[in-house]
Amino acid sequence: MRLLLINGNTDAALTARMVAFARAAAGAAAIEGATARFGARYISTRSAAAIAGHAVLDALAHALAAGPAPDAVMLACFGDPGIAALRELSPVPVIGMAEASILTAATLGGRIALLTGGARWVPMLGEYAAAIGFGGRVAVRGIALTGDAVAEDPDAALPALAAEARAAVDRDGAEVVVLGGAGLAGLAGRIAADVPVPVLDSLDCTVRVAVALARAAAPKPTVGSYAAPPPVPVAGLSGPLAGLLLAPAMTSAGA
Repeated sequence: MRLLLINGNTDAALTARMVAFARAAAGAAAIEGATARFGARYISTRSAAAIAGHAVLDALAHALAAGPAPDAVMLACFGDPGIAALRELSPVPVIGMAEASILTAATLGGRIALLTGGARWVPMLGEYAAAIGFGGRVAVRGIALTGDAVAEDPDAALPALAAEARAAVDRDGAEVVVLGGAGLAGLAGRIAADVPVPVLDSLDCTVRVAVALARAAAPKPTVGSYAAPPPVPVAGLSGPLAGLLLAPAMTSAGA
């Protein structure tokens, strides 16, 4: 089994860190990483997330052009930018960190708290939870440090993360807390003893759901909005992405 992890951020060191974590959680599954070739070093705003939606499609296209398709794709950015478009273009199942975390948390408790780095993510994640039908069950909290700052010095962030997790339980009624974000991967276990409800790691949830989807071997739909799109004229895209959009005549438009 092969899984592709796409980092929507441009930080290759972060990709390597997540791949190492994912490999430890995936058992026998092989994990390959792909880093966004353009965009923000670490996504923390709406504009950066919008750009990342393009960047993750480009990363998928390059990965598919380089070799055989994986068995499933993991979108390793907690806001799941571009996930619907990824599903339209990908020949295999795609799972995002936020979606996988929320779905997993919903099996453990009624009220879910998403805890991440960076204040701007709070409304963005609230909107995402509502868009996938969980708005009434999800509360979102963020610490002042952005996820990349947490990744650089996780020890310094642990007290704030633990305090916000407890506040989510005490004030928001959370019955399960998700520690979410690429930069926060691997930290859930380090605050779990200080929080009276389950604390989930968003990347761990993603890996486990991706493994299950790969094992299910569900076929690509041939009808509906997630079927492969018809050919469309494009300009300015990388060659692999233009090719994936079934516009071979335009593949020289960008490289």
